Amino acid sequence: MKFWLLLAVCFGLVATTRAEDAAAVFERELAARVAAPRVTVVHFWAPWCPNCRAELTPDGWASFIAGHPDVDVVFINVWHKGQDGAAKLAAGGLGGQPNFTALTHPNPARKAGERLDALLGLPISWLPTTWVFKDGKLRYAMNYGEMRFAVLDQFVRDAADAWER
Repeated sequence: MKFWLLLAVCFGLVATTRAEDAAAVFERELAARVAAPRVTVVHFWAPWCPNCRAELTPDGWASFIAGHPDVDVVFINVWHKGQDGAAKLAAGGLGGQPNFTALTHPNPARKAGERLDALLGLPISWLPTTWVFKDGKLRYAMNYGEMRFAVLDQFVRDAADAWER
């Protein structure tokens, strides 16, 4: 009995280590992406989230991405409970744009205490959340709710300008 218990604990540790490794790889790849000299918008969403779905209108994200071909836009599906969300993004006109990437974080948990609560050292406490980066530096963060695209447009323009700090 002790052997089987020890074996189960070892397999649990291996599974946990692999999940942690996948999350660490994901974070490193995202950090490299936002380090680029172009403006990068990182948007956290989930297929089940009504506020996230409200942004997927024809005049929402698809229009913003089409109007900003020089901006790299990365959607990250978090707290997804295993839902990939590709169909919802496609219904919102997202996918196939050269400046758009859809990713799914390896931690699917939605329950507090188990879910992803930070990435790149920055908190994620609400969906949707949108961050604007340039040169690896966070320029703007909208952490609580639906995006107003006129505001995002201004943030992207401001982030593209030279900053002395």
